[in-house]
Amino acid sequence: MKDVSGLIGLHRILGAGWHLIDKLVRVGWTPDQDVIPYLDMIKDQRVPASTYQRIKQTWNQEWSKRVIAELRMKRIEVMTVYDADYPELLREIPQPPWVLYLRGDRQLANETCFAMVGTRKPTPYGRKITKQLAEQFVQAGLTVVSGMATGIDGDAHHATLESGGKTIAVLGTGIDVVYPKNHVRLYEKIVQKGLVLSESPPGTGANPGLFPQRNRIISGLSLGTVVVEAAERSGSLITAECSMEQGREVFAVPGPATSEQSGGTIQLIQQGAKCIRHIGDVLEEYAQFATAVTMERNLVGLKKEKDQLRSLTEYEKILYRELSNEPISLQRLMDEVGQVLSISQVHPALIMLEMKQLIQQLPGNRYIRI
Repeated sequence: MKDVSGLIGLHRILGAGWHLIDKLVRVGWTPDQDVIPYLDMIKDQRVPASTYQRIKQTWNQEWSKRVIAELRMKRIEVMTVYDADYPELLREIPQPPWVLYLRGDRQLANETCFAMVGTRKPTPYGRKITKQLAEQFVQAGLTVVSGMATGIDGDAHHATLESGGKTIAVLGTGIDVVYPKNHVRLYEKIVQKGLVLSESPPGTGANPGLFPQRNRIISGLSLGTVVVEAAERSGSLITAECSMEQGREVFAVPGPATSEQSGGTIQLIQQGAKCIRHIGDVLEEYAQFATAVTMERNLVGLKKEKDQLRSLTEYEKILYRELSNEPISLQRLMDEVGQVLSISQVHPALIMLEMKQLIQQLPGNRYIRI
């Protein structure tokens, strides 16, 4: 089918959502046909009177042409379920989007993708793991998909781009509405080096009801979903649930039992999600990606880390061994190393470890490995 302008025009009319279009298609409508006769056929199938009247008064060929011209003017691409490059993985989900609006490299939607999601209020541990996993996905040649939300989602996009990888941001707003607003620069970077897409028509603002719908697309584009940190009622668990419903793998990063932000991931592991520490735990579920190239890339990363540790002074090694993924106060650190190091030796060593980007100082005079 070449002419899909009718579908694009219909999709821009308020009320013409997934279910209404599905009803029209079920009675035989195709985008190259006049929609009005088919609209009359489904009038009694729980179609709101206001939506019925709005479509009858708005939809025609001229309307569709104006919609497409507006999209071109705004440099917004469109992908429909009828297009040859529509992602096959997305076709498999229960409710594949009829229309997707895009900015960036649309070919990425057909790359091998994995979703990485998590809480909007991550701990330093969660941020560290997100960065490590994103870098490892990039090394394996995989595309990282997330929702561009504050927290783990945004960190996953940032880390992927900083590692020279490709990432896809699936928005819960219109493609031209950046949410949250403080992610404008991140949005622009993803448009330039990755792909931003949305099911919602341009101009659609943030609405709580749209984000769960968005989550099914994040998981639908992906072979599997990695949940880094999530509270027991986190929206990230909706993405994990979508992934399971779609027959995809779900992976969860373990965290401290006392951490509120690990409550959801622990729950997922109890329900059967695979517990992961690094990308090797993911790749072993997909033998086709555990190639010699992937293994070589991982070995290069390990060698680099070992070389970095070998360059440490004796004082730095002592301190580094005492630090972990959990923040530790300076006082507690001194309690552990006080018999071998004085405070005058500890302070310069900590500064050097920070300069070498091996540790990070947190508020409250606490330290953590990064």
